[in-house]
Amino acid sequence: MAAAPDKSKSYFPLAGAANDGWSTEDEATATCYCGAVQLAFPLRAPGLVTTFVCNCTDCRKITASMFATNFVVTSASLRHLRGGPNNTQPQLKTYGQSSTIASGHRMTNYFCATCGTLMYRVGAGFPGQHILRVGTVDDFSLHETVLRPRVEQFVKDRVGWFMGAEGVGRVEGGSAFVSRL
Repeated sequence: MAAAPDKSKSYFPLAGAANDGWSTEDEATATCYCGAVQLAFPLRAPGLVTTFVCNCTDCRKITASMFATNFVVTSASLRHLRGGPNNTQPQLKTYGQSSTIASGHRMTNYFCATCGTLMYRVGAGFPGQHILRVGTVDDFSLHETVLRPRVEQFVKDRVGWFMGAEGVGRVEGGSAFVSRL
């Protein structure tokens, strides 16, 4: 039986088609499942704003899961390495609406046109911020460390069999990202 990976050190398992993810002390990559879209994002404040688990009905539906693990970065600190805005081969498709968003503000979702991976969300209620999914981050050690959730929101919508993340703050509704790093 293989030994478990040391989650305190960079760990890039075979996950999806891309194999060029990286991380440093200050920055890391997030890549879609097929590898057509890759982002670079900060690992420290002020560029990294917060991390959270969301149980809202929108996150449940859009992830095809019971909750989403997210992190927020400032828009100015997010870089599109391939497949995104200002690239010669744009791969991101969008879908936005406001009717099911708790704040009533429009939320626009950015998906890879090839594999459908949700790379980030941009909400009118959160100007200057991008909401990314932890599952797209290439260095899995960051899931356990820097990107570990600080708060769990919409616990009122959480399924009964999920007890939530241990040791984090809890908010019945949306937190408006009050748990800044």
